[in-house]
Amino acid sequence: MKSLITRVLLATAVACGSASAQPVTKFVVPFAAGGGTDVYVRMLAAEVAKAGLPVIVENKPGASGNIAADYVAKARPDGLTVFVGTNSTMANNTVLFDKLPYDPLKDFVPVTHIGYQPMIIVARTDLPYSTLQEMVAYAKANPGKINRGSPGAGIISNLAPLMFERQAGIRTTHVPFNGDAPGLQALLSGSIDIHGTSITASLPHVQSGKLRVLGVMDSKRLPQVPNAPTFKEAGYDVEAYAWYTLVAPAGTPREPIERLNKAVNQVLAREDFIAKARAAGMEPRGGSPEELGKFIRQEYDRWVPLLRTLELTKSTY
Repeated sequence: MKSLITRVLLATAVACGSASAQPVTKFVVPFAAGGGTDVYVRMLAAEVAKAGLPVIVENKPGASGNIAADYVAKARPDGLTVFVGTNSTMANNTVLFDKLPYDPLKDFVPVTHIGYQPMIIVARTDLPYSTLQEMVAYAKANPGKINRGSPGAGIISNLAPLMFERQAGIRTTHVPFNGDAPGLQALLSGSIDIHGTSITASLPHVQSGKLRVLGVMDSKRLPQVPNAPTFKEAGYDVEAYAWYTLVAPAGTPREPIERLNKAVNQVLAREDFIAKARAAGMEPRGGSPEELGKFIRQEYDRWVPLLRTLELTKSTY
């Protein structure tokens, strides 16, 4: 009898524990694991989880982020499946694809901004050029010979270099990848020559001497690579950033959005997290859902008309 009572009490305790356990929130990253975005999101998710809100990260790469965006747009609007929205998925892909399976302005509700970083171009160190000016001269003398990688066709780290090429009067052969990590591996193996990316995933290879930063698309140099000039220093008026947000399926109640917004912003404001993020090349940025909503609309209105002027070849999703 005592044994039976013990078993019942244990079963009740387990049941109560299960009932009180918080549900797990899933951050869906539209790129392969190991890239700059994935590294930062996992860093953030780990700290949010430590602070008491269980979070896991799921990677769904492909179609310039459309696969992950569509997956979250159609997920249950309970605040437990959240999309890591970027320039491409929340704006640029509307120009680059004939038809998207989701509407970036209607199928999501904003949660919070989480960070941004300027774009850079990195190159192998065995190439016959080591500066932007030298690369431009080489490209003009050898049209189409430079193979340029990117994490995807609709991603800012492809579009910003493309606009630079138009400005400089050169043309490279674009090779898109499903994320930053496979693109950098291709660069290191010699399959491509240069790669549009951020400092996050490329920094270890730059520090080891395997890669060099040809230019930074910002108004100031990056502290991680102080010897790398900005595009403006090299004579090109190019400034472009990748930004990262959390958005939930349309119809998600306000309460889970506010809970997640508060938990994430508390981490983003911590000095230790800011230092860790900046060491990885990311500038943390938080804010309210309303601020993020305005920001996404502004970026959409900024980039979409500009991209249409480039007359890019569209893809069919």
